[in-house]
Amino acid sequence: MDILPAIDLKDGKAVRLTKGLMESAKIYSDEPWQLAKTFEEMGSRWLHLVDLNGAFAGEPRNLEQIEKIRKNCNLKMELGGGIRDEETIRRYLDLGIDRLILGSVAVRDPDFVKAMAAKYPIAVGIDAVDGYVAVEGWAEVSEMPATELARAFADCGVEAIICTDVGRDGTLSGVNVDFTVSIARASGVDTIASGGVRDLRDIEALKATGEVAGVIVGKAFYEGTIDLRKAFEIVA
Repeated sequence: MDILPAIDLKDGKAVRLTKGLMESAKIYSDEPWQLAKTFEEMGSRWLHLVDLNGAFAGEPRNLEQIEKIRKNCNLKMELGGGIRDEETIRRYLDLGIDRLILGSVAVRDPDFVKAMAAKYPIAVGIDAVDGYVAVEGWAEVSEMPATELARAFADCGVEAIICTDVGRDGTLSGVNVDFTVSIARASGVDTIASGGVRDLRDIEALKATGEVAGVIVGKAFYEGTIDLRKAFEIVA
């Protein structure tokens, strides 16, 4: 199981939101690339990046910082937020991003996502509120169950599904293990948990299922409720 430390970018700074609300943004670093270096030194293999401005705008908005992060660390990087077309996918791959996360477009145009997954390293982001898919930077909640969307991406070449329980995201209230496992079983795709991680018990609980491929750690690191070095040891 991989641990993917997260850097969420807003106006070029590393921030964390609570329940996806932009007005809740708390700034943790003016130089996000330094955080990436820290994660690398701690033993991380992956970095989870989100262009928050891009998620709402529907197009890249933090390119300068993303380039700086890429140039200053050797981590594998996955990136989401505002990726709506093939041109943007190619642009990010040319920058050296290893995997792109398609979220809102996965609901509106699953055939596009499947076509991209056949050509490029793609992950699908499934964000849910009370089990139903949320889109457009979590500003809208659809009538589609998250497990139904996950099932739609079985056997189509998608590398991973990143499932976020929006109600827990940024709250340090504990990860939703059952939700994560339900997505993994519905899709048969490597599934990465996101939202609510608080401490090492969350890492242990996810690992114990034997069905979760990874977990994204954000606020727990920034607020000091988890020891990332020990977390990496647990999953080693």
